Amino acid sequence: MLNNKRHYLWISVILLLALVTAACGSSNSGSGDKNNVSGKETAAPSATAETKQEENKTEGGKVEGGSVVVSIPQDLDYLDPHLAVAAGTQEVLFNVFEGLLKPNEKGELYPAIAESYEVSPDGRVYTFKLRSGVKFHNGNAVTAEDVKFSYDRLAGTATGKPLSPAFNSVESIEAPDASTVIIKLKENNTSFLTSLTAAVIPNGYEDSNKNPIGTGPFKFKEYLPGQRISVEKFADYYVKGVPVLDKVEFRIITDPEASLLALKSGEVDIYPRIGTEKLEELGDGFQAVSAPQNLVQLVTFNIDRKPFNDIKVRQAINYAVNVDEIIAGVALGKGTKLGSNLSPVLAKYYQEGLEDTYATDIEKAKSLLAEAGLKDGFETTLSVPSNYQFHVDTAQVIAQQLGKIGVKVKIEPVEWAVWLERIYKGRDYELTIIGLDGKLDPYQILNKYLSDSPNNFFNYKSTEYDNTLQSAVAEVDDAKRVALYKKAQTILAQDAAAVYIMDPNLNVAINKKLAGYKQYPLYVQDLSTVYFTN
Repeated sequence: MLNNKRHYLWISVILLLALVTAACGSSNSGSGDKNNVSGKETAAPSATAETKQEENKTEGGKVEGGSVVVSIPQDLDYLDPHLAVAAGTQEVLFNVFEGLLKPNEKGELYPAIAESYEVSPDGRVYTFKLRSGVKFHNGNAVTAEDVKFSYDRLAGTATGKPLSPAFNSVESIEAPDASTVIIKLKENNTSFLTSLTAAVIPNGYEDSNKNPIGTGPFKFKEYLPGQRISVEKFADYYVKGVPVLDKVEFRIITDPEASLLALKSGEVDIYPRIGTEKLEELGDGFQAVSAPQNLVQLVTFNIDRKPFNDIKVRQAINYAVNVDEIIAGVALGKGTKLGSNLSPVLAKYYQEGLEDTYATDIEKAKSLLAEAGLKDGFETTLSVPSNYQFHVDTAQVIAQQLGKIGVKVKIEPVEWAVWLERIYKGRDYELTIIGLDGKLDPYQILNKYLSDSPNNFFNYKSTEYDNTLQSAVAEVDDAKRVALYKKAQTILAQDAAAVYIMDPNLNVAINKKLAGYKQYPLYVQDLSTVYFTN
């Protein structure tokens, strides 16, 4: 956190190597969404890669090289990391791009392109020294001008239109020499440091959406829309010995049954967000990982649409939805009940007790509807991204539950691209179910509810909330800042801004011949530490 002290971030090569190469079986990350419908399976099965690697075995059971296939349930919205908004895109591009800093599996920030940094006493000026020897995938050395170009682009310093809300507070970015970057903020922003995990791309580069170039452990190889995106080992990565794998294919398989069959047949090596019942069905034939992931599954209202502009209607729906029943029936108990838009994974900032704000009470729900002039209920449409079976299953349970108070729910399955364009960007919907991915800082999670946020697809507006959150991000006193973030969560619960359901566990099924897989409190798949064993 920022305060009136200098901050330095020095990590030795030994520590960084230990961080990136250690095999870690469980932690947090990813997404509890189950998946999918239809993918074209065109990559070579991983069994071929395993056979090929018999020649490359090293001491201790680790096998150098090889190819891994990861099943993902959705296509990418952009290859350009500055334009991508879908969490499912970010989980893939994490392997290709890096920022000045990057997170580890505990959510802690570590140096990437930066080697050290200093913050001015007033918290408004950040000075970064760049690590030597960092190269882009095109072979060019990374300089301060590349960082300046990338973050100017995100901040919209030339256009006045930031590509990322996280860079709204940037006043200027300077590159006084090839290895120094100075970022000046308009005001103190205690969450800004986490924004600097954003991707650095080459200075002046305009082709990121066709041929992305980053500095990460893997470089882009091929993208076939609706089928796969392939990346390959970047031999000049600045961390020696990383990555171990030669190639990773992220195969788009939108049907969960097809993903399961591909896993069982050996065509897929890693199946993230596999449904709990399918994970249990696999038995001992695969490694299994399951843990909370810093994600919020919720039913969102379009608060600009009647009758959801009435708080009594939103509260009635909250009282009618039985979250415990959803966790037991859909997640098979592998989920953490929530009461606002923050997961207890961020324990320091989490406001406990809000999960009981709307204990199921059908009579209370009916009474509130009557007070809102809807004694006989009403009809509504619940739009759900069809590639996430977890949300589809949740929608079916909620439709039954709301039927008890006279609310007739039509479930509308929509394709992922349609959900992003019509619902997320166009705000054209009544109700929807989605999982909002977690960040490293509470402000980056909660700021989507700000009245003027471009990501506020709920159309939620509260002056009290705006003032509370803005005060939190500017507060340098740690205890006061924590209290303000907890107050913001409480306001969302009291206003029934959404129906907050759970942080569903991330379930991952993994080929038993693989090791080194890590989970994060972020929606990412990090293949840099993964390797085959004898």
